[in-house]
Amino acid sequence: MPITLASIKHQLDSKIGENIMVVAQAGRKKVTRRRGVLRETFPAIFVVELDQNENKFERVSYSYADLLTKSIEVKFDDEAQVS
Repeated sequence: MPITLASIKHQLDSKIGENIMVVAQAGRKKVTRRRGVLRETFPAIFVVELDQNENKFERVSYSYADLLTKSIEVKFDDEAQVS
């Protein structure tokens, strides 16, 4: 489990272009699941280009702090999960 923001960014840098599913807490008992492709990583955030068949908008961004605090979970098609 990555314990720093830099290690989370480094791990995601190696997965750019791969299919990803982001599971986020959207409320007390509500969870949102978004599927797409990891497109870009920046110093504080990463960008996921969403599947247009399932979502109303093109892209969504999350911060590495969301992963660190476990507000979101990231799952790639080739592995169990990154958190």
